[in-house]
Amino acid sequence: MDRSYAFTPQSWLSILAVFFLLALAANAWRHRRVAGAIPFAIGCLFATLWAAGSVMENAAVELATKLFWFKFQTVCQLPATTAITCFVLEYAWPGRWLTHRNLALLSITPLLVLALTVTNDLHQLMWVSFKFDQTVIPVLGSAAKVFIAYAYGLGIINLIVFGWLFVRSPQHRWPVAIMALGQIIVRVFFVLDLARVFQSDLPLDIIGIAFTYLMYIIALFGFRLFDPIPLALQMVITQMSDGMVILDTQSRVTDLNPAAQTILATSKKHVLGQPIQALLPEIADVVLNLLAAGAGKVEIFLDRTLGPRFYILETSAIKDWRSVELGKLLLLRDVTTQKQAQAQIVEQQRAVATLQERWRVARDLHDSLGQVIAFVNTQGQSVRRLLSQGDVQAADAQVARLVEAAREADVDIRESIMGLRVSLPEHGFFPALEHYLAQYEKNYAIQTKLVKPAAFEAGCLDSLVETQLLGILQEALTNVRKHAGASHVEVKFEDELGWVNVTVNDDGQGFDTGARSEASGEHFGLRVMRERAEEIGSVLSLHSEPGHGTQVRVRVPIQ
Repeated sequence: MDRSYAFTPQSWLSILAVFFLLALAANAWRHRRVAGAIPFAIGCLFATLWAAGSVMENAAVELATKLFWFKFQTVCQLPATTAITCFVLEYAWPGRWLTHRNLALLSITPLLVLALTVTNDLHQLMWVSFKFDQTVIPVLGSAAKVFIAYAYGLGIINLIVFGWLFVRSPQHRWPVAIMALGQIIVRVFFVLDLARVFQSDLPLDIIGIAFTYLMYIIALFGFRLFDPIPLALQMVITQMSDGMVILDTQSRVTDLNPAAQTILATSKKHVLGQPIQALLPEIADVVLNLLAAGAGKVEIFLDRTLGPRFYILETSAIKDWRSVELGKLLLLRDVTTQKQAQAQIVEQQRAVATLQERWRVARDLHDSLGQVIAFVNTQGQSVRRLLSQGDVQAADAQVARLVEAAREADVDIRESIMGLRVSLPEHGFFPALEHYLAQYEKNYAIQTKLVKPAAFEAGCLDSLVETQLLGILQEALTNVRKHAGASHVEVKFEDELGWVNVTVNDDGQGFDTGARSEASGEHFGLRVMRERAEEIGSVLSLHSEPGHGTQVRVRVPIQ
């Protein structure tokens, strides 16, 4: 076989395509850890060998040499087509379709082509004969026709997979369309070359291969398919449950992910270029203030197609490597479930606190009523004895004491009932306290005053803290009524670094706390208040002087 070759100007264009395909194979191999990269690299390598065989066939002078390179191309064609099919399957669904079994099945046909090509002189199943007109013109055998049909069948499978991916995955549509175009064009050029439609020196097979892989280059590099980081980020943004809206420096919408389209009940084509006020008209002022602040987050309420939902709206600046602001990022995180769970927990805490409070009231009533009943029993027996002895004056004095005890018991019971009627779950802490103070002032003619910062909001205290604090205040006010002889009482709230200082001040007669403690031990009501304070991790203090009133002070944590 004569190994002399005559290269023409057209040959150098084909040689350039060979190096181009070889570089593409090397680049794909560098990214071999990415799904589909290895079969793509193998396909590029066989395409390189195919193109190189075409160059050598056209440049060969001796007919036997041309025939050798023609057979060499035939051996490389089907492996290149098969490898690209493997790439398509792995790219469309990594790890699902390109199994070891399917890979083994796909490898059978290229190996069979190799065997029949080498042994064609024995059976002529691949080619019956050859003609020569600058290039080899084969007369196809039955096996060759089957293999060509098989190759086009692989092409149809590729187009079906691309179509499936085009429909199922919007972010893949552009690269899929580009690669599908390359698949179609290469087969058109192959048919034109096989049918000898154009009688020219142009290597149609090389042109078809070059165009096809140019489409792959546009898809791979333009959309960075073999770069896992941008691909992963794109998939995360597309699949994330939080809504994401990207704004330009003029607060106009430039992009939003599918979750944001669902949350806001809109589509990308309807809002691109629109100001953010048009996207969120019901909370436009809130969003603009948040954007003006640069970064931050706020809880918002939206009632769109998903129904009434609560969201955390968070904004941040998008900056380049020079710290120049390019736009704003808005994130919408659905917190409806969390809020419902929190509300349920608060309701449960309030129910537990209410049960504890009822138990405590029952215990207190039992203790106080028990003392009153024991006193009535003792005094009643004394009255009977005095009357039997004829000492009417002493009996009358005992009856007077019985009447006073009954009156005090009646007042205590009514006050307990008034406290029980205050409903924290129904009214909230401060409305409940205001209601109690109004009833207190009306019933006992003691002027009341409530002082609290305007910044205090409902729910700033834990439900258990609210229940126990209200009980402490009621007990303190009861002590004012019973013992202080006061005409005015003030309840004051002060905020201090995550704590609330609460004081009850009266203008009553006061007392010597040291003398009373030494004489009779701690008063029952004060002991109850201290127990309540300890249950919420707080400390209660008492300050009083004769003639200067009394101050009860308790420090409770903000939720």
